[in-house]
Amino acid sequence: MEPGDAGLGTKGAPRFFCTAGRGLEPFLMREVRERLAATQVEYMSGKVFFITCSNLSMIKNLKSAERVFLLIKKQFPLTASSPSKGKILHEMRRLISDDPGSWLNAISLWKSLLENDAQKEKLSQSISNPLKRKVDENEIVISKKLKVEVQKNEEIQQAFPQVKQVEESALEQGDSNAGRENLQEKELEDEVEEAADAPSPAFTFRVSCRCSGTVAKVFTAQIFIHLNDVYSVLGIPLFRVPLASRTYIQMAGLRSTIAWAMASLAEIKAGALVLDPMCGLGTILLEAAKEWPNVYYVGTDVSDSQLLGAQGNVKAANLQDRIELLKVSVVDLPLPSECVDSIISDIPFGKKFKLGKDITSILQEMERVLRVGGTIVLLLSEDHRRCLQDCGESSVPQIPPGNHPADPEGKENTIPSETESSLGEASKQECLDKMPPFGSLVSVECYKVSLGKTDAFICKYKKSQAARCYLPEPHCVQSSLLAS
Repeated sequence: MEPGDAGLGTKGAPRFFCTAGRGLEPFLMREVRERLAATQVEYMSGKVFFITCSNLSMIKNLKSAERVFLLIKKQFPLTASSPSKGKILHEMRRLISDDPGSWLNAISLWKSLLENDAQKEKLSQSISNPLKRKVDENEIVISKKLKVEVQKNEEIQQAFPQVKQVEESALEQGDSNAGRENLQEKELEDEVEEAADAPSPAFTFRVSCRCSGTVAKVFTAQIFIHLNDVYSVLGIPLFRVPLASRTYIQMAGLRSTIAWAMASLAEIKAGALVLDPMCGLGTILLEAAKEWPNVYYVGTDVSDSQLLGAQGNVKAANLQDRIELLKVSVVDLPLPSECVDSIISDIPFGKKFKLGKDITSILQEMERVLRVGGTIVLLLSEDHRRCLQDCGESSVPQIPPGNHPADPEGKENTIPSETESSLGEASKQECLDKMPPFGSLVSVECYKVSLGKTDAFICKYKKSQAARCYLPEPHCVQSSLLAS
């Protein structure tokens, strides 16, 4: 991308990038294409870049993204001839201030996006009942009018003129790193003012800082700068709160972006029955029910505290009519065989919650209730994944055809003797005894994702045929149904 075209794609369309959890980039790429009709989609570790003409309301609906930014500049990494801090700071200054036009384009786009979104928000508020309207925590950066924010900035500058004097004295000395940074900011503001040649007050930015609390209402914009050995990226965040912070989740469990990614693989269709047999706080069910509404969801767990938390989440999200919660064991599900269309579950890693049962027994019960052609999506630890791989790779002897003798003319004798029949049945039973406990499940795809301090695997399986051997089907006993 040329510096002069920073933030702009083909035909002047805005260019954005999203941050994503490690391993979720493929999900985010697919989502921006489908949800935003994005073009020129590309990714680097932890980031997805794209061009779209969609408005902020549509961008806000992204489920696999952490944060969204308007791209100011994306270019090759900084090249410092020596590792000295001074030269690196000089390169950073050039990155920021050498092309004022890119900043002007970005600010113009940023203001336009936010003003359009604010107008739509105001229109929707006037139409809807203000008494029933809830405050959305995912408010955009300019949740208040730009004029009010600029006025606050002016008041701060007037109230604390000594701050500017301290900065100027530090710059004159030239031996303070803080003074150098303030000089860069001041010179950048001067260049932007001269290029804009407008009487309106200049926008002020805090570079590479996190703002929260009262001060966040004053410094309304943050400049995101990411430097590494692959690229240099500058951007302006579009929303105050990360998209991963769902307003409809009261008590957080599994990361919402991971839960949504798992649900997106489950091939959920209208009228389906979706089961999470180890639902915990119900995050997977919530994400699925919000995205695919015309579906019946069932969550089960053995923990009273987890089910109570899930009940609170379901009620807060107003999804009582779609999600049903039961207290039952994952290895004793009160469901008939082959009645579930999709199973999605986060298998406990054994750190915070113990598994209690062998994972093969758990998967065998899932296989029993899953219909032929159904989908299972599991979040597995490295140990669980290795265990399932070992089971799947275990050799399964083939059922012999019966070793039917041939007649003198070379034709097969299709009427086996009594001895041959008994030998065939014995061999078949031996094969069933040695068969893996989930022989009808076929691995489709697997993604390694980051959970912060540990890694996990999102694994997808399809039931290719009816399971060849079931355990006795459990009685559909009366389970303790949590009141909605």
